[in-house]
Amino acid sequence: MSVVYWILILNLWILKATSLQAGSRTVLREIGSNNGGGAGSYPKDYAVELNITNFDEVLKDTPATYAIVEFFAHWCPACRNYKPHYEKVARLFNGPEAVHPGIILMTRVDCALKINTKLCDKFSVGHYPMLFWAPPTKFASAGWEPNQAKSEIRLIDDGRTAERLLNWINKQIGSSYGLDDEKFENEHLPSNISDPGQIARAIYDVEEATTTAFDIILVHKMIKSETRASLIKYLQLLVAHHPSRRCRKGSAEVLVNFDDLCPPDMWSSDRHEVATNNVKGVLSNFQICGKEVPRGYWMFCRGSKNYTRGFSCGLWVLMHSLSVRIEDGESQFAFTAICDFIHNFFICEECRQHFYEMCSRVTSPFSKARDFALWLWSAHNEVNERLMKEEASLETGDPKFPKIIWPPKQLCPSCYHSRGSKDKGSSQIEWDQDEVFKFLISYYGNTLVSLYKEKGFLAEEGTKATLDDLVASTNAVVVPLGAALAIALASCAFGALACYWRSQQKNRKYYHQLHSLKNI
Repeated sequence: MSVVYWILILNLWILKATSLQAGSRTVLREIGSNNGGGAGSYPKDYAVELNITNFDEVLKDTPATYAIVEFFAHWCPACRNYKPHYEKVARLFNGPEAVHPGIILMTRVDCALKINTKLCDKFSVGHYPMLFWAPPTKFASAGWEPNQAKSEIRLIDDGRTAERLLNWINKQIGSSYGLDDEKFENEHLPSNISDPGQIARAIYDVEEATTTAFDIILVHKMIKSETRASLIKYLQLLVAHHPSRRCRKGSAEVLVNFDDLCPPDMWSSDRHEVATNNVKGVLSNFQICGKEVPRGYWMFCRGSKNYTRGFSCGLWVLMHSLSVRIEDGESQFAFTAICDFIHNFFICEECRQHFYEMCSRVTSPFSKARDFALWLWSAHNEVNERLMKEEASLETGDPKFPKIIWPPKQLCPSCYHSRGSKDKGSSQIEWDQDEVFKFLISYYGNTLVSLYKEKGFLAEEGTKATLDDLVASTNAVVVPLGAALAIALASCAFGALACYWRSQQKNRKYYHQLHSLKNI
């Protein structure tokens, strides 16, 4: 094996170890290892431990609407006695098994640690424990003073027991949560039928779905010699057009290293099983959407039952978001990339066959992005029509999110010229396809990423990362010119990655593919 290979593996191992030490990934997972006292003295930890190194990052990144920060000292008896109360409430809101996920992020900062001295001083911590409430981003790079006017950070002055803290929360947000609430019981999920702004929360689900799909591919060892090219093509589409910058970056890291880690000749007949296992081991070190994903729960795509919506919903939102971001010259590439990806890597056999059958009915190549976006929209409605009938007869659907023809009139009245009888389906509706396309662009384009724009997670206008060489990143597939330009205009966060890649190009046999592509 090459020296570069081992250096890369060593760097990935160091990065992984460092991220675990920093504790930033605890926002995704329940914290189960640190129980504070002796064995069994406290229930499992759900609150997220923060320190000065990850405080701003975690609070900026969380999809939660609100956050609570508890400042405490581990030597404080009152703090130790309060911890079980705090954890009872945190159980409701934190971690993959949260009863009410994505609403409140409950965190704590240990002021007894020297690393946190300045952080605790910024919030004028004068006694333990002290609890603060605010939208998460208001905590980042901020502080609090006792008589500060117009601060959005509020001191929680009535939360000394679990019951009192939860009552305080309920008063703030008009909820009726109880300490005995269990997951998927008494859910009050917002409808997405009449409020177009709800899709903004799906940006987190798109990241979750991307990571889940990648994990499924690795767990089920689905990367083989015959599926390798379709995965590369799909990764190229994600690098250019994924709505999340960190997923674009993570996909680029996988793509840039793909030929070194998974060369085409590694699946020789006598080493097929070994090669498949090696792929899983090596690629599992990559975090395709960054260290904060998966979070373990869904936001927009959360169902009212534990077996409804979720991954399939997130994957559909991702595909629609890709369809409205491509250029005309990329439409056929995007079509084949998505069809081949579903055919090779979507693990539900019946769904995969149905989708590929719809792909097979397309006889002429797409030349316009509009046509591809409308085809995907029509295909989604065809799937919904089929599932509407099946779920009605078997009673397997989500009662709060039944399958419907999309978009409903409440979301896009201008999309409808007229409508036939209610049970006739999409084919009986006279659609204004120009208005439908406008809706798709607005809904899955601008509105979907609006939360990330507010939080500054999208690349700024005018920033460039010279990833032009990434266009020729593999010798199996070359992306079209439109995708190449999109990659070249990607976030400046890819700069270091591009430099590394460029330094390797001198010794790679397919370096001249880029020049060939530019002459097309």
